[in-house]
Amino acid sequence: MTTPANDVDAALVTRRSIRAFLPTPVSRADIEAILEAASRAPSGTNTQPWKVYVVRGESLARLSQALLAAYDDPQRDALYQEEYPYYPHQWVSPYIDRRRKIGWDLYGLLGIEKGDKARMHEQHAQNYRFFGAPVGLFFTIDRVMERGSWLDYGMFLQAIMTAARGRGLDTCPQAAFTPFHRVIAEHLGLPSQEQLVCGMSLGFADENALVNTLRTEREPVERFTRFLD
Repeated sequence: MTTPANDVDAALVTRRSIRAFLPTPVSRADIEAILEAASRAPSGTNTQPWKVYVVRGESLARLSQALLAAYDDPQRDALYQEEYPYYPHQWVSPYIDRRRKIGWDLYGLLGIEKGDKARMHEQHAQNYRFFGAPVGLFFTIDRVMERGSWLDYGMFLQAIMTAARGRGLDTCPQAAFTPFHRVIAEHLGLPSQEQLVCGMSLGFADENALVNTLRTEREPVERFTRFLD
């Protein structure tokens, strides 16, 4: 990793998906400041397609309990399905290779052996405990919006994570919530025209947690870039 040239670069390169947070509260003022900064993200013709739901305290605890119950339901696969495909239906290299590597790097770090489905299940369940974070963020989009607005949404999400790092906070963006969109919609009181995009945990990283020592690899610039002069 190269040395960050400025504070913006530092926020970008130190962003990581945190899987163990401290219970330290995050103030509403900080959350609002992060969202205000992120609202400057670009969007086609300034449509600003994002809608954000902030869940804390008892609301977060109740939602976590409901999500864990759904996740542990023996009929989960039949009852809960995502509304849109986040991942490809057919995996090809190099994407499947990167997916497998991060999975086994994580499990290897935690001492979870291949085939240990019980421990894999429990580790994935941490998503629905928000990895211990005091704040859960959920992001929705109006169903009338098309693919371009979803591209805009990605820039907004990145802006949130960068603004959080600038304040010494950490995040974990989570597609793991999407199969349980009906559970989340009920608890958040979502109107029918809104679709869940994803969720995110926000808080202070527990730097003593083994799981947070995981560092994912990135391809060097020369492998994904072509310069045509």
